[in-house]
Amino acid sequence: MTTNGTSTAPQTAANDKAARRKRFEDVFPIIANELLGYIRGEGMPKDAVEWYEKNLYHNTPGGKLNRGMSVVDTVEILKGEALTEDEYLKAAILGWCVELLQAYFLVADDMMDASLTRRGQPCWYKMPNVGNIAINDAFMLEAAIYHLLKKHFRSEKYYVDLLELFLETTFQTELGQLIDLLTAPEDHVDLSRFSLEKHHLIVVYKTAFYSFYLPVALAMRMRGIEDEAAYKLALSILIPLGEYFQVQDDYLDCYGLPEHIGKIGTDILDNKCSWNINTALSHATPDQLSVLESNYGRKDPVAESRVKEVFSQEPIALPRRFETYEAESYTKITELIESVDESGGMKRAVFTSFLNKVYKRSK
Repeated sequence: MTTNGTSTAPQTAANDKAARRKRFEDVFPIIANELLGYIRGEGMPKDAVEWYEKNLYHNTPGGKLNRGMSVVDTVEILKGEALTEDEYLKAAILGWCVELLQAYFLVADDMMDASLTRRGQPCWYKMPNVGNIAINDAFMLEAAIYHLLKKHFRSEKYYVDLLELFLETTFQTELGQLIDLLTAPEDHVDLSRFSLEKHHLIVVYKTAFYSFYLPVALAMRMRGIEDEAAYKLALSILIPLGEYFQVQDDYLDCYGLPEHIGKIGTDILDNKCSWNINTALSHATPDQLSVLESNYGRKDPVAESRVKEVFSQEPIALPRRFETYEAESYTKITELIESVDESGGMKRAVFTSFLNKVYKRSK
């Protein structure tokens, strides 16, 4: 369909995406009210209830919500048709549990990194009168997950599987954070600690498990997929996909347009163990290495510009190397997806939907 010669398909897709997001967002007040009702029922004072409400709303909704919405999308793909209201609610609750896990990580991560802003507003610990109370608030965001799982899934035969998924993924993510903190402390720059092997571990454990595998595995459990081979197959595709996503994120931090990515990249200033610096270190000449060692991780825009200049020089040539990496990753992931046997209830569309969202993205 066209209007004045212009296709309405992109607008229709945008409207559909907005509608799906709104439907997902509309579930959050339901679970927030359940959590607040629980602590009221425990006799908590009014100021504690109000504090927890602010904690929930400041830290959980408001992001891209890709992880949470992916649970709903995957359940729908696996079912092959629209979900009933009850199925949608259950899938959305699982999705919001993933977003609560994300919120828990971010509140703690921002304190560890001494960050100032998150999603365009002050980090939670930087809000008036919060400070170190944010440590306990992070724990309360995590605890909410298990309260909701018990309330809504206790009678399901896959209840323990859900618990194990969240517990194991949390541990994996914290291992990734540990490697990151030990490798690249913001206040002590030592590029000899960096390597592409460490970057791989950080990315897989800190991002890929909870951002890509967890939403799909939760959806698979909800749809009754019990074959462990299906979960191993999903892992074999989603972990490389998650790594590709994070490498892409690292690259865009340096080369993406701020108006597209919604922020000004700070990885160089913050001494991040990113794909960019590790790739540069593995290809740098002695002179280039000297510039990187003298300027990387310094809170100085001139030093940052020197690093960016070296990143683009031969033989490092990050834009060219990223283009090659992206093409190779796409081919590899596509081949893995094509190998999926759909006879066991798994569907290739689960993985292609993820790949289509991230391939060649600019934000």
